[in-house]
Amino acid sequence: MSATPRTAVSGADASTSESSGLEVKRLTFVEAVAMIVGTNIGAGVLSMAYASRLAGYMPLLLWLAVAGVFTTISMLYVSETTLRTRSHHQLSGLAQRYVGSFGAWAIFLSVAVNSIGALTAYMSGSGKILSEFFGISPALGSLLFFLPAAFVLYLGLKAIGKGEKFISIGMVSMTLVLVVATLINEHTDFANLFDGSWIYMIPVFNIAVFCFSAQYVVPEMARGFSHAPKRLPVAVITGMVITFILLAIVPMSVIALNGLENQTEVATLAWGQALGQWAFYTANTFALCAMMTSYWGLGGSFLTNIFDKFKSLGSESNPKNRLLVLAIVCVPPFILAYSGMVGFVNALYFAGVFSGVILSIMPILMLRSARKNGDIVPAWQCGWIAHPLIQVLVVILYLCSMAYAIASAFGWLPGGW
Repeated sequence: MSATPRTAVSGADASTSESSGLEVKRLTFVEAVAMIVGTNIGAGVLSMAYASRLAGYMPLLLWLAVAGVFTTISMLYVSETTLRTRSHHQLSGLAQRYVGSFGAWAIFLSVAVNSIGALTAYMSGSGKILSEFFGISPALGSLLFFLPAAFVLYLGLKAIGKGEKFISIGMVSMTLVLVVATLINEHTDFANLFDGSWIYMIPVFNIAVFCFSAQYVVPEMARGFSHAPKRLPVAVITGMVITFILLAIVPMSVIALNGLENQTEVATLAWGQALGQWAFYTANTFALCAMMTSYWGLGGSFLTNIFDKFKSLGSESNPKNRLLVLAIVCVPPFILAYSGMVGFVNALYFAGVFSGVILSIMPILMLRSARKNGDIVPAWQCGWIAHPLIQVLVVILYLCSMAYAIASAFGWLPGGW
């Protein structure tokens, strides 16, 4: 087991000396779960059926389960680390304390790259959807999305939690409506779910790995659960189970309805063609909601990571400083979305692959250090999932994903991959 953590007195001192400017705002259990679901479920879920059209549904389901389990384990490592720390930090602050400056900068840059890349995609995607809905320009559509998204980020953790809760409930409801409509449609054939070739399962693996990206929000949830820390791991597991179900049933429905050979790049088109115009609008509204909740999760994490990393900014509740940091988080993605800098955006995606590896390794190092140097013994600990063999498997999963991305970038993959 780990060495005995420092006394409560030294922990309190650490809390004072390491103040990060992050403030405590209570979250309900549902709000915390919704933060995970909302952050994980981006609009990319609607392209999974098309991405797995060669391999088929069963390999996709397998890899979703594998990636979901190991990402949950990684998130629980972060959970125990936060519970062993008396002061409140984001990932970069936890890395600074337990791994050192190099780890802190690696985590911070990982958060920044992933957030900017994702927020840029959401700016572009939301503009296209609202342009189709209202007949306006994509740039104006992005602006209409940007204003409420940025406003909620400015309001802070509690507003994000409430927003995630209500929109996530709406997303689940829309998904259920579309799935039920699919199930009762006369053209639905569940035999389609067993079509495909396992030879093409490797590319699907990489897609599944990047469907789960909510490690960022665990420290945010820990702040919200400072009054009830035992609820943190339960909320993490619950949120990840719901995420897995949503990620599994959307491509299941579309593939069962249309078959592998008739998949469109975005599921909204396939649903619209098979079920009617109402399904097209419902699915596009789902996509818009998915972008919004993921924007809040990733954007909120990036914002608080900046306050945690640059403590000279002071408290995150200072209106002037918060507005400045909000601009740093929100404005560049809007500009990038319409800059025509496709190469730069692609570079952000490629860097995001390496960020995924960092996010797999750092929680392991932070947990090991926290067990030796943490302030308190938490009421909940990881137990057997922190076994070194499990930790090695987590790292291997992400290293394989990075290797695939590199091979893909240099054109080293076989045809169809």
